[in-house]
Amino acid sequence: MTGLKSILSHSPSIVTRKTGNEYVLVPVTNNIADMNSVYALNETGAFIWEHINGKRSVEELIEALTDEYNIDTETASEDVFSFIENMSKYLIIQ
Repeated sequence: MTGLKSILSHSPSIVTRKTGNEYVLVPVTNNIADMNSVYALNETGAFIWEHINGKRSVEELIEALTDEYNIDTETASEDVFSFIENMSKYLIIQ
């Protein structure tokens, strides 16, 4: 289970492309892109994705989101944990 002190990183089997303020995530298996499983992140998802670096804790992600979007900690926490749950389900973050 992911907690506030958990450190996350991007899966090495994901290729990332940034287009404007959005990120497109493409799973790659055996050097072949799975174009049927492409994921597009909205602005908030892209912000969280950019801040996952294998060094920042979930708590630090929440703080960064709170500061960037001037939202309360509860809303930022819900957004970050929802993002983690969705991305973990598809093995995009670890």
